[in-house]
Amino acid sequence: MKSSSVCLAILLSTVALQVGAADFDGSKRLVCATIDAHACDPGIACTRSLPADLGLPKFLTLDFDKRVVVGPARTTPMLSVNKDADQVLILGNEMGFGWTLVVDSADGEMTLTIANRNDAFVLFGNCTPL
Repeated sequence: MKSSSVCLAILLSTVALQVGAADFDGSKRLVCATIDAHACDPGIACTRSLPADLGLPKFLTLDFDKRVVVGPARTTPMLSVNKDADQVLILGNEMGFGWTLVVDSADGEMTLTIANRNDAFVLFGNCTPL
């Protein structure tokens, strides 16, 4: 009796992992929390900070149906969305900066780079489906 319960638990957890992985494939709206930020300037070592300390958003919503990234102050179009088995890669630009946002298809971890000719920011965080 116990071995059948263990087998059922393993089967259910495997199904839950498969369903969870589909959450990050670009088919669902996601909210992403930025956790760690790095500000970089030419010739100077990057400095580590909290995103809000650099004037960067703490939360972003990725709306794949509308192809926009929604932040607290602005909504920015996704100019390109490339989905593969490992990640969703999104490109855009705003206020003279180009940006790349990558979401890991397996667990929702995200990396966001924002750059122009003078500055670069790298943010790390996590996304979850809405």
